[in-house]
Amino acid sequence: MNARAVAILVVLLVVLGGTALVYQNQQKNQRPSNAASLGQVLLKDLKAADIASIRIAQPKSTLTLERKDERWTIAERGGFPADFSRVREFVLKAIELKAGQSESIGEQDRARLNLDDSGTRVEFRGADGKPLRTLIVGKKYFKREVDTPDKALGDGRFVLLPDEPKTVYVVGDPLTQATTKTSEWIDHAAFQVEKVKSLEVKFPDGGGYRIERSGDNADWKLAGLKPGEKLEVTKANAASYSLSLLELADVLPRDTPDTGLDKPVDISAVTLDGLTYDIKVGKLQGDNYLVTFASSGTIKPDAKDAERTKKLEERQPREKLLQNYVLLIPKNRLEDTLKKRSEFLEKKEEKKKK
Repeated sequence: MNARAVAILVVLLVVLGGTALVYQNQQKNQRPSNAASLGQVLLKDLKAADIASIRIAQPKSTLTLERKDERWTIAERGGFPADFSRVREFVLKAIELKAGQSESIGEQDRARLNLDDSGTRVEFRGADGKPLRTLIVGKKYFKREVDTPDKALGDGRFVLLPDEPKTVYVVGDPLTQATTKTSEWIDHAAFQVEKVKSLEVKFPDGGGYRIERSGDNADWKLAGLKPGEKLEVTKANAASYSLSLLELADVLPRDTPDTGLDKPVDISAVTLDGLTYDIKVGKLQGDNYLVTFASSGTIKPDAKDAERTKKLEERQPREKLLQNYVLLIPKNRLEDTLKKRSEFLEKKEEKKKK
């Protein structure tokens, strides 16, 4: 190889080496600035077994979940049981929460993303009441623009660790249960009044009605029918059947003031199973009635349906618990039962058509 060829080869090696170096630097510059934090577990060393309570605070409300023996309760609802599966799911999500993205953040950005006092503060506390780990949950994160961000689920959430106030993290879970709404933490199963034999409703103004039947498939009769009046059977069926479809929107402590339960609508229902329900309906709060009830009697075993008798017996502890609280029952679940007596009568036009 002559000297000229050697010189050309050296030049090529230098050029190729320089190109490789430039490429390496470009690749390094293209790496995200938060590469070190990607996949980082946020609430380090948090263990489910160590959590004795969870305090969730928002600007105008607070919710405290407390572990008692093998169950979780809501302190602000007089110790009403929280849905164990919901609490467990939230705790596991928190423990496994990982950073998908992180950026430096200033005071103005913290306020914009609700990562200051306007956000949701979640504290996982130990048996001594001291926080084990704390997380500030801010606004929802969206990968693309949405029309109604408040109603949309979100692709994730902006969060902040109090001991890292200058760093915002984006997590891939919308954390919908980071809320002080007790309705998001309870089991919504209410008491159920099935196979009604007699139903009497008394309004505070003195009005009301009473319907009854002798058996499950027998015809309903309306008390006090006058000549020319006839019961609309479908409405009697709806009034009684609706009581078997009740559900909870939320609960309140029994000593809650201004419920309207001092002058309630009284509902008395006796079932073919041998149970009696005395239900009081108070004022309307939003879309829900405030309700209390008491049940009595002994379940009559159904020789033809042992499974049904078993289910009734299994519901008794839950119903006994519910009697200690003011229940919020959706308005639409009680509308058919709370009709006036005149609404149960066939209209004259209907009678003519028949």
